[in-house]
Amino acid sequence: MQEATAKERLLKKIRKALLVKRDNPYPNLEELPLYKQTDDEDAIEVTFAKHFTSVAGNFIFCEDEIQLAEGLIGITEKEDVKKIYAWEEEVQAILDRYEFPYFKSDTDFVNAEVGVTTCEALIARTGSIMVSNGNMAGRRLSIYPHVHVVIAYTSQIVMDLKDGFELVRNKYELSMPSMISTITGPSRTADIEKTLVLGAHGPKQLYLLLLDDTIISC
Repeated sequence: MQEATAKERLLKKIRKALLVKRDNPYPNLEELPLYKQTDDEDAIEVTFAKHFTSVAGNFIFCEDEIQLAEGLIGITEKEDVKKIYAWEEEVQAILDRYEFPYFKSDTDFVNAEVGVTTCEALIARTGSIMVSNGNMAGRRLSIYPHVHVVIAYTSQIVMDLKDGFELVRNKYELSMPSMISTITGPSRTADIEKTLVLGAHGPKQLYLLLLDDTIISC
């Protein structure tokens, strides 16, 4: 009788293992938290701010739209930029109320310096911003300009990615965006001689203007 090859012996072991039925050791895996909860954890807003700033994000808390407009003016002065683009109606409405100059279309977009967008969620665990192409900002406005400014609300802060995806599912239901991504700090790479370079494949600076909608709604 010809001796079985190593491949045949391996396949035999696999077939034998498949015949043995075992109970799922983690039947409620999807419902379990990804991380152990502790009693001394910071508030979710503080957790997000800590992780966001640790990856070179610029965090600006705004109690109202006036502070938001002031924050945006401060960003343009600090970065010395003038070509600001905003394509979402929600953002445009805020900028129009304070007569803030910006481009509503993609005219001369090749020279865009700042892109102002909203986001889908803020992930506290990693300090990440979840974005999609489900709004008028699309894919380009958060990637092409050297400075990306995100306007978000405290109600959008969730602890983990799965919670962020839940917000997206509830918002779009059956019309899910074709692109959902997370931004964790400004674009960076260390491919060249292991030297960290910001802005290699996207914005060099990332700003978050966080509006407290719990105060706004009161």
